[in-house]
Amino acid sequence: MTAPVLATPRLVLRGHAVDDLDALTAMWGEPAVYTMIGGVPRPREDVWIRLLRSIGQWQAFGYGSWVVCNADGVVVGEVGLIEARRAIDPPLALPETGWTLSPAVHGRGYAYEALGAVLAWADGQGIGRTTCIIDPANAPSLTLAAKVGYRPVREAAYKDHIVVVLER
Repeated sequence: MTAPVLATPRLVLRGHAVDDLDALTAMWGEPAVYTMIGGVPRPREDVWIRLLRSIGQWQAFGYGSWVVCNADGVVVGEVGLIEARRAIDPPLALPETGWTLSPAVHGRGYAYEALGAVLAWADGQGIGRTTCIIDPANAPSLTLAAKVGYRPVREAAYKDHIVVVLER
C-alpha cells in the first residue's frame, strides 16, 4: 500500500519520495523544529532513514506519514501515523501521531489543517484511537493536540527527557 493523497483547502498531503530528502533535511536542521523534538538537528543520514521508514510503514501497517505541500507544491512539513516502537515504559499501545512543519509556515494553521485531514482519514480506516508524545515545554503542540481531541494520560521518560503522553 502507498499513501493516499489527501487535500485540504490549502495543502496537499502525499506520500514521501526520495526527492524530498533535501527539503526534509533543511526542515530538520531548523532550531524551531528540532529544539522540542530531540534537541539536536537531524543529520542528512538520519533524515534519509526517517524518509525510508515513512515509505515502508505504508507497506508494513497500511498507514504512515505524509509530506505536507503548500498550494505551490513546496514541501512544508510531515504529518501522519507511525509505529515508532519507542523505548517508553509502559510502551505506547496505539499508533502514534506526529507532526512537524517548517518554521516558515508556523502560525498559519497548516498543522491543524493537515492533522485534521490525517485524523479524518484514520477515523475512516477504523483507526480511531491514537497517541502522541510532546515535550511539556512545547506549548504550541500541546495546544494543537488538545484542539484535535488529544488528552494527557501520563508523563513518561523518553531518551532522558520527560514527555507528555496523550491519547485521542
